[in-house]
Amino acid sequence: MALVRPFAAYRYDLGRVNAADVVTQPYDKITPAMQQAYFERSPYNFVRLILGAQLASDTPQNNVYTRASRSLADWINEGVLRKDSEPAIYPYTQTFTVPGESGSHTRRGFIALGHLEDYDRKVVFRHERTLSGPKQDRLNLLRATRAHFGQIFMLYSDPSRAAEAPLFARADAPILEVRDEYGTLHRLFRETDAGVIARLTQAMAPLPLVIADGHHRYETALAWREEQRAQAPHVNDPRETAAPWDWAMMTFVNLDAPGLVVLPTHRVVHSLAAWDAAAALERLGQYFEIEAVAGAWEQAWPRLREALARAAAAGRPAVAAALARSAPSAPSFHVLRLRPSVQLAAELPGYHDLQRRLPVLLLHEFILDRALGVNAEAVLRQTNLRYEREADAAYAPVAAGKAQAAFFLHPVSPQQVRDIALAGAVMPQKSTDFFPKLLSGLTVYKLE
Repeated sequence: MALVRPFAAYRYDLGRVNAADVVTQPYDKITPAMQQAYFERSPYNFVRLILGAQLASDTPQNNVYTRASRSLADWINEGVLRKDSEPAIYPYTQTFTVPGESGSHTRRGFIALGHLEDYDRKVVFRHERTLSGPKQDRLNLLRATRAHFGQIFMLYSDPSRAAEAPLFARADAPILEVRDEYGTLHRLFRETDAGVIARLTQAMAPLPLVIADGHHRYETALAWREEQRAQAPHVNDPRETAAPWDWAMMTFVNLDAPGLVVLPTHRVVHSLAAWDAAAALERLGQYFEIEAVAGAWEQAWPRLREALARAAAAGRPAVAAALARSAPSAPSFHVLRLRPSVQLAAELPGYHDLQRRLPVLLLHEFILDRALGVNAEAVLRQTNLRYEREADAAYAPVAAGKAQAAFFLHPVSPQQVRDIALAGAVMPQKSTDFFPKLLSGLTVYKLE
């Protein structure tokens, strides 16, 4: 049973600060240049809470986490952050344009508290594995501040839209409106009506939840919950819903509603000890039918993208490639379609059937590992691999002779993410890029 409830969020007093000066992208999407720009915008910028500057003089008593804790306390004392007077659900919309496309989309969701559930309870499902480093960093921040700053992005399936309908029928006066650095317009609303909230929580109760973004933050919240239960067992209610650490701040989005966009993440292979494009194609031919695509990049890329879209519509896994050739020849372009003769169950016995049909998995297993020798450890360490959202950015180092190959993917659908997660399976790292990201700094859940 999915438990969702309202909460009294801490929010910026927009009479004291300008929203555009204080909100940020999620901590794991903030580059050093973005971090510096955020620092310069305002002494109250949210980056000081979620990704402060590390100093050479840091000690256990004075470090990035303790400074975040002091900033949070100071901003509350100064009235820059104020706690809402009563619990609420916060409808949230994002109006945006997909990179490389025209026309706009609007994604709708709502911010609320979600009850933390272990995966084996089959209420919350993941679609990717996590790494220990980011979880330790977020746990240190949570220990120091006793607050949830980031949004865990949760998907639910509700074709009738019964859960969200009462909220957005009344969401006509935003309490915050801001356009971010990527042009996305964010609007936040506030709903306190008990009847509307009751209908929402009842509609959400039977729905399984799938983590879209925020796996590390979700598992950090689970770890924090266990620490607190061990330290204060007398506080725990038998129903495991009474303590503040049993809950985390989440944004819930209906995957059956318009506006949910998933972008692909392309792969760039570089720094291989030896490279021979002809030999690579020969090895790839064991698993794929290979179609050459003529023309320069500007002409080839639209053809490659269309071929990937057609393959996805036909249910036939495919990957596109740009392979470096000996100078002065330009890279060659290819569409790699899985051979019908390849027995995926025999070749990939350790995977669920839904996983085996994912082009991104075939890219990692057949292309990177078996054909190019970029094994799982190299992928994890990013020794020979890096990721790019934009196809042009993935192709550029190949054209410049700084990488051996780029591989391009069609995006997975939200329904594929849901189905794989509900089957108890996971996808390779960087399989999904839900666009745009949820803004940080809209609400704070302080564990009081």
